[in-house]
Amino acid sequence: MNSDISFVFLQQYWWFLVSVIGSLLVFLFFIQGGQTLIFNFKDDLSKKLVINSLGRKWELGYTTLVMFGGAMFAAFPLFYATSFGGAYFFWMLILISFVIQAVSYEFRKKSGNFLGAKTFEIFLLLNGVLGVTLLGVAVASFFSGSPFYLDESRGVHWQSTLIGLEAMLNPFNISLGLGLLFISRMTGAQYFINSIDDPNVRNLSRRQTLVNFVIALPFLLYFLFYLVTRDGYHIDDGGVVSLVKYKYLSNLLELNISGIGFLLIGLLLVMYSVFLTGFKNSNKGIWISGFGIVLIAFSLFATAGFNNTPFYPSSYDLQSSISIYNGSSSHFTLSVMAVVSLFVPFVLGYISYVWKAMSQKPLTSQEIKDDSHLY
Repeated sequence: MNSDISFVFLQQYWWFLVSVIGSLLVFLFFIQGGQTLIFNFKDDLSKKLVINSLGRKWELGYTTLVMFGGAMFAAFPLFYATSFGGAYFFWMLILISFVIQAVSYEFRKKSGNFLGAKTFEIFLLLNGVLGVTLLGVAVASFFSGSPFYLDESRGVHWQSTLIGLEAMLNPFNISLGLGLLFISRMTGAQYFINSIDDPNVRNLSRRQTLVNFVIALPFLLYFLFYLVTRDGYHIDDGGVVSLVKYKYLSNLLELNISGIGFLLIGLLLVMYSVFLTGFKNSNKGIWISGFGIVLIAFSLFATAGFNNTPFYPSSYDLQSSISIYNGSSSHFTLSVMAVVSLFVPFVLGYISYVWKAMSQKPLTSQEIKDDSHLY
């Protein structure tokens, strides 16, 4: 496995890049979290304010999602072939949940909308709940494993009649999914406080910040406790996969700053942001919690894929587990894509530029009344 150092470097580089993009995507889930709060705002003006504030950002989240999916597909195609070929129902449910998001923002206020605005608001709620929860479950399965085996030609054979939906029955998986859902609702509320200049919206959002953090905490603590105490999947120098006690705790400790360091710093930043938002009436909590969430997510991605760990393990046949080493594209493909990846900072720069252009000042009720293009 270590005979070609340059190939190993490229494989590790691409998992690092995927981890960075995936971590940014987790932060941008505040858009989905904000969508789940729409029906908490009872008056029409507040609802218009929050939907249009989210409408100005949803494409940035979608762009990051596409970039993350594209990087995974290009760098680790065996993961795509196995997950979509085996856990078909599960991954199609995720895709559908994001398709209805795009449709909802585009058609909610279009003339001739015979379904009515409320129908598309329900679609946005479904995207927020299903999209975030299911992706959290998917990431948790990077640690808990999935019931598949690969034959000699790398054809996938899924060993569950639920075709992927069985992942939602695992308490460990669902704990991360629900924890991520309520954290996204928390950051969605913090985003409203930062982006909307309206006392009613801000007061309700401060309460939602505290409530959703408190609800998320036990789910996340459950996930972290079982992550560091469970057996994990390990690849030895001969490429043989086995279960090792406290594998993921070892990974966190051995990865040092990018493991346990990022995790602890991220948790402290999230808690500090909640304190500032709920008790100090700060409008900047979204940035502090956002940075903390990026650090936590990167720590989890690193723990799942680095340090001789298969990032898509098989709970049915250990030797079918997929790692960055046996699941990557060829040396040539990764080399060519490494050049293409140099454009990623420009894409991220574009996202930052658009964000800044759209957020020079908080959205007000007067802008909603004067704006002819409403979501």
